[in-house]
Amino acid sequence: MSQKRHEKLIKLDLLEEHALHLLEKRGVSIEDIAEIVLELQQPYIPEITLEECCRNVRHVLSKREVQYGVITAIEIDIATEKGSFSPILTEVLMHDEGLYGVDEILALSITNIYGSIGLTNFGYVDKVKMGIVAEMDEEKPERCNTFIDDIIAALAAAAASRIAHAQPARQDVDNH
Repeated sequence: MSQKRHEKLIKLDLLEEHALHLLEKRGVSIEDIAEIVLELQQPYIPEITLEECCRNVRHVLSKREVQYGVITAIEIDIATEKGSFSPILTEVLMHDEGLYGVDEILALSITNIYGSIGLTNFGYVDKVKMGIVAEMDEEKPERCNTFIDDIIAALAAAAASRIAHAQPARQDVDNH
């Protein structure tokens, strides 16, 4: 393997490691996200396990474009807490204003990897506020979770969609 290719692989590993570190630093584990995936998929796949859901979350997180989304989102939340933006934007972000949709747009870049089911799963998780998404969505003084709650919902939606895509089509099962 060439030195340049080796350095690129190390950089990609660091990117994934950084995304995971930021999630953990904000109090979010792979298992927290996988619990949402489990809740989404259990009605359709009763035998699904938390371990399988964790594997799918990790697979989603292994994609570079997902890592970029996670890192960008969390670093925006952190920068907001530090007062790095104008007072107007800081106020909007600290209170997760309802009409501010940039956080959802960033999250949709993750769900779109898995097509329309990713989008519908995201909408459901975002609306219902499942699992740790509800915790992150609670307004806390000095804490900005405007982007991370949507990123968690997107990661769970994408992982659930990945699982759904791996299932045989219902008509294929019914015809055999």
